[in-house]
Amino acid sequence: MVFAVPHTDVLLKVLGTPHQTELVTSVFRLADALLDRGAAVQVWTCGDATGLTRVSLGDSKPINFADRHADHPSTARLVRELLSAHPDRLNWYVCRFCCADRGAAEQIPEVRKRPPARFWEHVQATDKVLAMGVC
Repeated sequence: MVFAVPHTDVLLKVLGTPHQTELVTSVFRLADALLDRGAAVQVWTCGDATGLTRVSLGDSKPINFADRHADHPSTARLVRELLSAHPDRLNWYVCRFCCADRGAAEQIPEVRKRPPARFWEHVQATDKVLAMGVC
C-alpha cells in the first residue's frame, strides 16, 4: 500500500531532546494556534523528540506529591487529544529509525512511523517548514 502525504499549510519538524527546554510547550502552543486559525498541520519528530508519543508514557505524568490530586496529562495524551480534536487537519509522524534507536519503538496508535528517507515527501507536501530544536 502506497502512502501519500496529505498537503498541509505548515510542517513542524521537532528535533532533539524537547524536555531540556521549553520546546515541548512551544510545539503544542504553536500547533494549537495554527489549528485554531484553520491551518492544516503536520508534525514530524526526530531524535529524542520521538519520545513524546511513547506508549509507555500512559495518560498522565507521575504524581506530583505537592498536589497529589491533580492530573497532569502526558505528552502522549496531549498529542492524542489534539489529533482527536482536529482529525482532518493534523497529522503526527515519528521518524522510524529515531524512535527504534532510542527505545521508543512502541508509539501511540494515532501517530504514524515513517522512514527518514521519506521526510522529503513531507517537505514537498507542505507550504512552510519550521524546524524546532537541535539542528
